[in-house]
Amino acid sequence: MSFVFAKAPLRIYWELTRACDLACRHCRAEAVPRRNPNELAKEEAFRLLEQLAEFGTPPPHLILTGGDPLKRPDFLALVERAVEFGFPVSVAPSATPLLTREKIHAMKSAGVEAMSLSLDGSSAGRHDGLRGVPGTFDRTLEAARDVLDAAILLQINSLVTSETVTDLHDIHRLVTSLGAQRWSLFFLISVGRGRLLGQLSPPECEAVLHWAYDQSRGGRTIVTTTEAPHYRRMTLQRMKAEGRSGESLRSQLLRRGFGIRDGNGVMFISHTGEIHPSGFLPLVAGDVRSQSPIEIYREARLFQSLRQPDRFNGRCGRCEFREICGGSRARAYAASCDPLGSDPLCAYEPGAQALDEAIA
Repeated sequence: MSFVFAKAPLRIYWELTRACDLACRHCRAEAVPRRNPNELAKEEAFRLLEQLAEFGTPPPHLILTGGDPLKRPDFLALVERAVEFGFPVSVAPSATPLLTREKIHAMKSAGVEAMSLSLDGSSAGRHDGLRGVPGTFDRTLEAARDVLDAAILLQINSLVTSETVTDLHDIHRLVTSLGAQRWSLFFLISVGRGRLLGQLSPPECEAVLHWAYDQSRGGRTIVTTTEAPHYRRMTLQRMKAEGRSGESLRSQLLRRGFGIRDGNGVMFISHTGEIHPSGFLPLVAGDVRSQSPIEIYREARLFQSLRQPDRFNGRCGRCEFREICGGSRARAYAASCDPLGSDPLCAYEPGAQALDEAIA
């Protein structure tokens, strides 16, 4: 079974703009209200979509993000063109006055399949304190209901830091009461404004991962993680302990996205056309204005190295779960300036169990 995605990414995150009317304390992009004049122009954006379509069939999942993608006046035109090229399109907007019920239904008409909204607290005080703008919590809840009413799949993203961890149980209850199909726990990477927020310790992270696994069992809302790929290792260990094995287990691993991580199955395109392994790993592999994004993903030395977990350093390089996990390359870089280094948030100490033995 291969966990290497060398020919094409499964997910392309495209930062349409860094403009945003919020002032989030953890913003990766350190967004500002005004658009950058060096953003890809509409014609350049259309050309980029044409190039990305050359990845072939099945096309990658295209996630339009920011900043706030709604700050671009050509946003819906870009969605429509992406859908014409056959891309499954998701959108990650900000909960601002731009995100109206009418705009949400217009996105559905344009072909948007899924949308993510952020809830970083179970109350207005907690959430708005992180987002920097009063009223964002109530606007998010209203938008969530409008998204579901438009028959768009809804994912809720929640930040996991030392400040939010005690609120996760109540956030989960709120997410499930809204009827969201997915809940993604984003484990902080110390980039952008997020450098000022507190990280969990590795044992605290492990406890949250076990708790998240328990919440995902039998519930209507699927619980996933962002920048915590060791959730897969823990999930595999739990599934094995429960007696699940064989081909059924193997098929579940691929269906759950095991192996996907920064640079392996993931590509990020910035608002100015720079290509990174992810939005949280600020190393530039190329630029779409002068290079083919397909060649960059397949041939750039940075991407190729990130697809070879045997080259990873420290515990991640020794770990028997490195193919399905590999650790957060963004967090490794933030901690050590080495994108091939160890993920300091993982509590697991590598043992002697081979991956084939673990999934037998």
